[in-house]
Amino acid sequence: MGAMKLLALGAGLVAGLGAFDASVAQTKSTLDIVKERGRLRCQHGQPSPGFYEQTADGKWRGLDHDVCRAIAAAVLGDADKIDVQSVTNAVRFTALANGESDVLVRTTTATLLRDSQLGLDFQGIHFYDGQGFMVRKDSGIKSAKELNGATICVITGTTTELNLADYFRTNNMTYKAFTTADSNVARETYEKGACDANTNDKSSLASSRATFAKPADHMILPETISKEPLGPVTRHGDNQWGDIVRWAVNVMIAAEEFGITSASVDKVKAETKDPEIRRMLGLEGELNKGLGLDKDWAYRIIKQVGNYGESYERNVGPNTPINIPRDGSLNALWTKGGLMYTPPFR
Repeated sequence: MGAMKLLALGAGLVAGLGAFDASVAQTKSTLDIVKERGRLRCQHGQPSPGFYEQTADGKWRGLDHDVCRAIAAAVLGDADKIDVQSVTNAVRFTALANGESDVLVRTTTATLLRDSQLGLDFQGIHFYDGQGFMVRKDSGIKSAKELNGATICVITGTTTELNLADYFRTNNMTYKAFTTADSNVARETYEKGACDANTNDKSSLASSRATFAKPADHMILPETISKEPLGPVTRHGDNQWGDIVRWAVNVMIAAEEFGITSASVDKVKAETKDPEIRRMLGLEGELNKGLGLDKDWAYRIIKQVGNYGESYERNVGPNTPINIPRDGSLNALWTKGGLMYTPPFR
């Protein structure tokens, strides 16, 4: 099913098809449903380069999409057995809670309200972000503190909109908001000059800038006005499925820490004597049992998707149009001063 059809599905049929799936989910685990279907229903947002976007041949790629691929590889044995659901911000949580989606991976910020009142669980963090502002270089604006009275494009129904209000209130500044639920409209409206600034997570601003006709004409201001920890989301109460999603991400992070890549994992599997690596790859112990998966689940993630660093570099790293440096950032491994850290495989 194409992306545009899925947009309609998320907007119009959540109460129908979603409710049907939810009733099934009451008697069957998500793991059982996904295995029987033979496809993972992974929810993304409207295409965001570097995180989830379609190539010219219709295939999806991105840092977030790689999380979906990791889950599919672990559960179904094939990282490409995915049905992508591209829905708007307005229905993303409902679509997941009602059972229309199996997992949500779409630059979504973990917050207390979302984690405790929407029937959802955040399964770890796979990208640490923060909200900022993008302006035209020729505007002469060098700081967010110079945006008093500005018209700012912002996506409604998001933490971004709330953070914007908090920031201007705290700094005794005023602004005019151009609000839209469509990220494409917000991006296009800013690029056409109808807004003085565009605000979003800094990674999303970098993603948007990469699509502009003249990316070099725009700059992201230095201030970071919020914490935006982004991670995959599952329905509350299905603990085994939540464990699978969380540990799929952990495998990618741990593989990078251990120096295991998609190219080297076969050699490592054949030769390693490291007890933790052997447990992770299913060579000894039975860590797979609690997840309801076979012993090769983690091996398949690394072989088919790669480690976290591989995914980062090919999707949003300095050699991509998105160009989000990782060195010295929160998204670096904990061994390199960042926050990327996984519990032990024990």
